[in-house]
Amino acid sequence: MKSKAGKKRCSRAASRKWNLRLYIAGETSRSIAAVENLQALCRKYLPVDYNIEVIDLSKNPHLAAGDQILAVPTLVRRLPPPLKKIIGDLSNVERVLVGLDLCSEKTS
Repeated sequence: MKSKAGKKRCSRAASRKWNLRLYIAGETSRSIAAVENLQALCRKYLPVDYNIEVIDLSKNPHLAAGDQILAVPTLVRRLPPPLKKIIGDLSNVERVLVGLDLCSEKTS
């Protein structure tokens, strides 16, 4: 028997600018999956006005310090505020939507 408290309510994002930065390490299977999962999620849930920047830390390791990246892949939502971080290959869509504030837990 499943609890009703775990239900989620998701919708498309309001039309505001979205700036997402995805930190990866080379062309590993996790990195490729993270890029593909993020692109699919953005097409489905975000307004047209979004920007995805993919930063490969195997080529530019010094860029990890700016957003204090400790693990890869890591997604950083820079806009809209507040700044949010999600670690992993972004395959758990519900977790990513909640992390980006695109989905909230229903409290009924």
